[in-house]
Amino acid sequence: MKIRCPFCRKLTTWEENPWRPFCSERCKLIDLGKWASGEYRIESEEKEKKEEEEGGKPE
Repeated sequence: MKIRCPFCRKLTTWEENPWRPFCSERCKLIDLGKWASGEYRIESEEKEKKEEEEGGKPE
């Protein structure tokens, strides 16, 4: 099965790919570094509830 690397968008294979879903170890490590540095974030439900209680998100 062919897939696109989520980081560089290069076409790669799923089978026998030790770095899947990435195309290479380099893309995998760059992505991990972005998570570790806080560039990627997932909003928590707790924060959303607090914003609703305060009258919505600030504009």
